[in-house]
Amino acid sequence: MPGPGVGFEYPVKEVSWLKRDILLFAQSIGCTADELHFLYELHPNFCVFPTYPTVLTFKQNTQDVVDFYAAEKAVVIPGVPVFDPTRVVDGQRHIQFLKPLPTTSAGKRIEARTKVLGVYDKGRPGTVLETQTELVDAGSGDVYTRATTSSFFVGQGNWGGPKGVATQNFAPPKDRKPDAVFEIQTTPETPLLYRLNGDYNPLHATPEPGRKMGFGGVIIHGLFSFNWACHGLLRHFGVSDPANMREYQARFASPVRGGDKLVASAWRTGSFDGEWEEVRFEVRVEGAKVCLSNGRAFMKCVGPEKGKL
Repeated sequence: MPGPGVGFEYPVKEVSWLKRDILLFAQSIGCTADELHFLYELHPNFCVFPTYPTVLTFKQNTQDVVDFYAAEKAVVIPGVPVFDPTRVVDGQRHIQFLKPLPTTSAGKRIEARTKVLGVYDKGRPGTVLETQTELVDAGSGDVYTRATTSSFFVGQGNWGGPKGVATQNFAPPKDRKPDAVFEIQTTPETPLLYRLNGDYNPLHATPEPGRKMGFGGVIIHGLFSFNWACHGLLRHFGVSDPANMREYQARFASPVRGGDKLVASAWRTGSFDGEWEEVRFEVRVEGAKVCLSNGRAFMKCVGPEKGKL
């Protein structure tokens, strides 16, 4: 028997974007001037950074700032409690890249179609909601990306639901040095820039929500770290060509604050699925905890095998 809520489909969300949105996203995750195909709209190979769809369920169909809490109003899922969307953080994300996104949605109807895969009661810490979202061209039926998201509703457990099974871990090798190391020095302004992509959660702009959730104040979007790390992998191993990455995932292990330095370490495993090599990675706050764990990508590794960006 499927668990409570499994198979429930959310209302379809129409999403849209302009070339300007694509440029802003690339700038906000650390793309550099030697990657003009992400940063200059007249470049002959101008294209969308592959993880851009991660912001579209927040941005949806608007070009203006939105009231995040109002926009994220709880949807009633049959058989499970109504959760407070002001107390939710990312748990883990996995995204498959099925078809390149056009540089603008103009002239198309693009839909985010989301369904529930599972709802898991973790007791006093909270509840995990696992969903799958496909980004679909409603006219042609083309699916651009398929993403699985685990959202963690802080302190909203103990409702008698299933505990769920343990997720599979993809630990990095412990017996050798990484094949790539790259880093970024964040600032208090890092989340204030990233939020302009459409993720206007006050948790990433003003200290009050973070204090209530036990984070001590403003934290940087987990998806900033997620997208920044993807850029580093693609730049180092895939010569910044989106065609060289098939899928990508990471678990959000601990919060990051403005001013933290992020250090990513990545290993080629030599394990292949056809032409796609498995790459594992983790991201730490320098001198502190891992903030992205369970990092895994499948890539065509055509860049240098070792080095530091």
